[in-house]
Amino acid sequence: MDEQASITADTLELMLLNQVAIRAALEELSLWVSHRGSVHVHENVMGVLATLDSHVEGITSGIESLRE
Repeated sequence: MDEQASITADTLELMLLNQVAIRAALEELSLWVSHRGSVHVHENVMGVLATLDSHVEGITSGIESLRE
């Protein structure tokens, strides 16, 4: 793997880790909101988080390709 691909893969991996952390924080806040009666808000947040989840595999695959 060349240096540019390595730097790109490392950067994308850090961004993916940030995405996972932000997702977890948003889910925690959404559950808190839901327990206070805003179930609609919780459902909307969970829908958006599902979109993030659907992209994880593609991002991971791209990182693996860069590392080869």
